[in-house]
Amino acid sequence: MKNLNFSIDKNKCISCNACVKDCPRDIIKNPDGKIPGIPPELAADCLECQHCLAVCPTAAISILGVSPDDCLPLTIGSLPTLAQETRLLRGRRSIRQFRQQNVNPGQIQELLATVANSPTGCNDRALRFTVIDDLAVMRRLLVRLVNLLEFEINQGRLDAESFLAEAVTAYRKDGTDNFFRGAPHALIVSAGPAATCPVEDANIALSYFELLAQSAGLGTLWCGMLKFALDAAPELKKVLKLDGEQYFYTVLFGIPAVHYARTVQRDNAAEVRRIAIDEL
Repeated sequence: MKNLNFSIDKNKCISCNACVKDCPRDIIKNPDGKIPGIPPELAADCLECQHCLAVCPTAAISILGVSPDDCLPLTIGSLPTLAQETRLLRGRRSIRQFRQQNVNPGQIQELLATVANSPTGCNDRALRFTVIDDLAVMRRLLVRLVNLLEFEINQGRLDAESFLAEAVTAYRKDGTDNFFRGAPHALIVSAGPAATCPVEDANIALSYFELLAQSAGLGTLWCGMLKFALDAAPELKKVLKLDGEQYFYTVLFGIPAVHYARTVQRDNAAEVRRIAIDEL
């Protein structure tokens, strides 16, 4: 039987039934109108989403060993305003110039701990964060990647005219890094076999990371080159323990060596369609 460690402080509970109404699986019950609870036979249906803990207005509920005292309160004025979020989203830039120095490991860990709270389909939480937090390791990975791709080209398994081959040639010629753009760090988010929505889950987590990193003064760059390169050189995929994952993608990050002075204007970049009542 699944043990949820679900408990309610009777001295704090006001029997508002907010937890009962908000439970996605409808497993929290309050038949006598007093203190809610989860019948043992329904515990296995819990999504472990912690909605009950979050929605309780008096911090009476603990679940899965999580106490409301350890959670951040959401009060008026505690969240970014619409204007602040707008400036962040409009001001986000893909960074291709980085300082050649490591980001504080504690800051990276804090970012990853926060991003671990990103949503996943069916609350599967079947993600793995593979982080390269050392510039020296990043440089070593670049050399290893170039060597492996060069081997694939020589074996005739990778088109010598492909963009990956061009990137290898540029690196051999003068050290130009078209793979990582000199970024000191990389985050690879992968979704394991248990993920119901592997592509969506990984990309949502990376999007959360990108915006959070921007808020921390870091620069980011989505890196399709690494995914293409790892698909072309599967030996390195095994080294990074990505060969058994359903899906993975990468964001490069570090301290930017460039500052953008203003936002741009792309408000019409996407077509907006409004569905009218007569279309339904």
